[in-house]
Amino acid sequence: MTAVLETPAPEVRRVSSPPVPIGRLTLIELRKLADTRAGLWLLIVIGLATLGTSAIMLGWAPDEELTFEGFFAFGLVPSSVLLPVLGILSMTAEWSQRTALTTFTLVPARERVVVAKLLAGVLIAAASTAATLVLAAAANLLGTALGGDGGWDIAGSLIWQGLLLQVIFVLMGLGFGALLLNSAVAIVTFFALPMVWTVLGETIKALNTAAGWLDINRTTMAMSDPAMTGDEYARLGVSVAVWVLLPLLLGIWRVLRREVS
Repeated sequence: MTAVLETPAPEVRRVSSPPVPIGRLTLIELRKLADTRAGLWLLIVIGLATLGTSAIMLGWAPDEELTFEGFFAFGLVPSSVLLPVLGILSMTAEWSQRTALTTFTLVPARERVVVAKLLAGVLIAAASTAATLVLAAAANLLGTALGGDGGWDIAGSLIWQGLLLQVIFVLMGLGFGALLLNSAVAIVTFFALPMVWTVLGETIKALNTAAGWLDINRTTMAMSDPAMTGDEYARLGVSVAVWVLLPLLLGIWRVLRREVS
C-alpha cells in the first residue's frame, strides 16, 4: 500500500494597495499640462500674450489709464481666451494620445482622474490670475516712471471676479473636452457655438431676452464691474449652468462609461 502525502496549497492573500491620493493625481495632471508640445507652447503663448498686454498699454494707452486696475483687467484677456483650450487638451489627451488604457489601469476609479483634472484646471486658473496681478504691479511701476497715472486703487471684488471668470472658462473648456473627447472638434465647438448664439441673440429680436440669460459672453461682461447686481449674478448663474455645468455633467458621464480600447 502506497501512502500519498498531500501538501496543502499555500494560501494566497491579495494585498490591495491604497488608492493614489487625489493631491498626487492633481500634481500629475498639472505636470501633464506641459508634457505635450501643444500644452507647453500654449502656456508659453499665454505668458507672452499677457506680457504683451502690458507692453500695449505702456506704448499706446492714455496716461490716466496706466493704473494697476487697468493693467490687471487687460492682462486677464489672453488667459481667459487660451486657458480653456488647455483645459480641453487636458480632458481629451487620454483619448487623443491613446493613454486612457494606461491611466485607467493604474487608476481604475475614473472619477478620481476626472476630479484631478478639474482641480488642476482650477489651480492653473488661480496661478494665472496671481501671475497677472504680479505682472500688473510691475507694469504699473514702469508706467509711473514713464509718466502714467500709477494709481494702485483696485476693488477687491474685481480681483476675485477676475479669478472666478478664469475658473468659469477653464471649467467650460474641460466640460466641452469631456463631452466631445476630440481636441479639434471641442476647440472649434467651444469658440463657435457661444459666438453663434451671441450673434443670433443680438440680431434676432425674439431671442434678445433669452440671450440676456443664456449668452455667457454677455453675462460674463458684467464681471468687469466691481458692483455687480443680484440680477447680473442670477444671469451669470443661469448661463454657467447651461454652458459649464451641463457639458461637465454629460461629459463626465461619457468619460465614466466610454469603453477603453
